[in-house]
Amino acid sequence: MGDLNGLQERLGYQFRDIKLLELALTHPSIAHEEEANVATNQRLEFLGDAVLGLILTRELYEKFPELDEGPLTKGRAHLVNQRTLCEQARALGLGEELIMSRGELASGGRDRVSALADAFEAVLGAMFMDGGYVPACEFVLRCFRDSFDGFRILPNLSNPKGELQEFLQSRSPEPPRYTITSSSGPDHARHFECAVSHDGRELGRGAGKSKREAESAAAHAALTQLNAEEPRQPE
Repeated sequence: MGDLNGLQERLGYQFRDIKLLELALTHPSIAHEEEANVATNQRLEFLGDAVLGLILTRELYEKFPELDEGPLTKGRAHLVNQRTLCEQARALGLGEELIMSRGELASGGRDRVSALADAFEAVLGAMFMDGGYVPACEFVLRCFRDSFDGFRILPNLSNPKGELQEFLQSRSPEPPRYTITSSSGPDHARHFECAVSHDGRELGRGAGKSKREAESAAAHAALTQLNAEEPRQPE
């Protein structure tokens, strides 16, 4: 493990116990390679997932008082899907800091969506353990500040693939095309990534535990992008 000062600067937080941050960056593949009882980031990921859910739930509750439980639940799911967390991890450069087995590194593990999403949650869990709720909350809200754009539209989508097709049909009769770009993991825990395109242009990408879930996430991402591009109507 090298110098983590640069990462701490990007996180906007200085750890009192640097070993917590090191643990958050330790991928489970290390335990298999060492063939020993080596601690990995899985427990911190479990904690970080709960902390992230609490922080975003409270923020959504306060920020959108006009929305009921259903839209708020869908909106939270949109904010914390694996692809979104992966993008947050990439923005922080977590991939370059991960401690992985040689085999995982050789197979592109530093850029694997699941590994990056898990690392983001683990780092948040480590931050919570090291400094408590306040710095963890400040960190999450900094990361997700721009993610609330278009939120009033997306939580109401119960059928993102259908909504996307309807949105695009007003512009062209050609339907959107969904392409599974990768699949990984054992049979009981598969992970799929999907891209959706239209008229030769990629509109968004998504990930999930099934092809259907990945396609739905890609449609969500496409709708976010398209709604952001829509010109605002004058008030």
